[in-house]
Amino acid sequence: MEPDGLVPYRPVRGRPRLTYGAWVCDRCGRSTTRTQAHWPEGRICFTCWFTAIHTHGTCPVCGAERLLPGPPLPDGTPVCGPCAGIVDDFRCSRCGEESGHHRGTICARCAVRDDLHEIMGGPPSDPVLVGLVAALCAAKRPESTLIWKRSPKVQELLHGLGTGTIAATHEGLDTRPSRAAEHLRNVMEHHGLLPPRDRWLPRFEQWIDNKLIDLPAEVARPARHFATWHHLRRIRALADAGGDTQPSVRSAKQEITETVKFLSWLWSTYGRTIETCTQRDVDQWIATGPTTRYTIRTFLVICKRDRLNATVQLGHRAPKTSPSLTQEQRIAWIRELLTGESETLPYRVAGVLILLYAQPLKSIVRLQTPSIVDGNPMVITFGKHPVDVPEPFAQLVRDLLSHRTNLRTSGHGNPWLFPGTHAGDHLHPDTIMHRLRLIGMSNLGARNSALDDLVLECPPPIVADALGYSHQVAFHHAERSGETWARYAGRRIR
Repeated sequence: MEPDGLVPYRPVRGRPRLTYGAWVCDRCGRSTTRTQAHWPEGRICFTCWFTAIHTHGTCPVCGAERLLPGPPLPDGTPVCGPCAGIVDDFRCSRCGEESGHHRGTICARCAVRDDLHEIMGGPPSDPVLVGLVAALCAAKRPESTLIWKRSPKVQELLHGLGTGTIAATHEGLDTRPSRAAEHLRNVMEHHGLLPPRDRWLPRFEQWIDNKLIDLPAEVARPARHFATWHHLRRIRALADAGGDTQPSVRSAKQEITETVKFLSWLWSTYGRTIETCTQRDVDQWIATGPTTRYTIRTFLVICKRDRLNATVQLGHRAPKTSPSLTQEQRIAWIRELLTGESETLPYRVAGVLILLYAQPLKSIVRLQTPSIVDGNPMVITFGKHPVDVPEPFAQLVRDLLSHRTNLRTSGHGNPWLFPGTHAGDHLHPDTIMHRLRLIGMSNLGARNSALDDLVLECPPPIVADALGYSHQVAFHHAERSGETWARYAGRRIR
């Protein structure tokens, strides 16, 4: 027989701290070992209390714009404290904001500000650091900042910024390479405290130095020439123009890596350099390894252009197969992502964007919320003109717009449809690719199938302009699908 008012503890996951005697939250009905508050409805667990002290809006009873900690009405709308009969005073004694008290009678934001000032050696006078403190305190969930700043590395970095031993500039943060420094850099860029700087170019420059540092001169010299005068120069120009350098950096790393492997093999096996390399060497290298070795083709083209070796060549690799889905598989995946529970909302939307509009992942992660106009019907702009979004997918997009993730820590004003973990950044394409791969969906197969189907329904130039593809790619898919759009007059448009 359990004591009066107690029920057996029912653990959900992990090792239970108690075997019996947990309270039941009178708001959510879940068993809990911690009663955070006693409100008119009864005992309130920490989860419900934490949600309540972060819920702001217009009270449906009195119409006041304030904190809404009360239990929701039948229509699901929460009410304010006085209307719910809650007598707790939620106002911070320092700033007056209604929120849960964190230390005595102050809110979490004021607690964050106190801690940051203490770590930095007092309130900063540098306008950049003043803005940084304000940005960290303005996070949607300041409790995240309280946990983050506990790290000794974070405290060392903040103390250095506060005392001036680390300059509050890009160059100053470069002297302390770490995840904490990159987080602060992103926060300061997002809030206009530092000028925007391409995040991938400096890493790529450092990567080149680390890649070539221990190589023999016969290998390092041509590899550095290729990396510096072809890839680095091109990526710097792209960064200066404000373009997205991440895809270019990624492909450049693969080409440089395969080039280094080839030159190392050539030198260690035959004692030859790129200047004395023969066509037979290239053919042997390609024939005895994986298809990724074909990426040395760009290196050989540059060698011919710069007269390092004009006798060797390598053609484009023609893939033996092109992955695709059947129409039945494509429809099944669309149905699963629209109505199933195999993935969370952001990745379901990303998957449908591939299946319906053949969007590559690098374009999906760079979609911004202004590109979506919720009219009648909803439209999304991928290329030169918007395309319609059918129901029920439109509702899924509305849900994502209302519940975007990764906005709790200094993420105010993030324009991306798929925000990343860094302030002002978007998700990495690989993140979506791996999540979809885990549930068994082929990204490339889905994209090929969608584009093959679309060019059968509309002229390829129209599809290309609407979805952001080149006309050449659209006509290639049309020809592969057996459609004779080659006679269409629009093919002359380039």
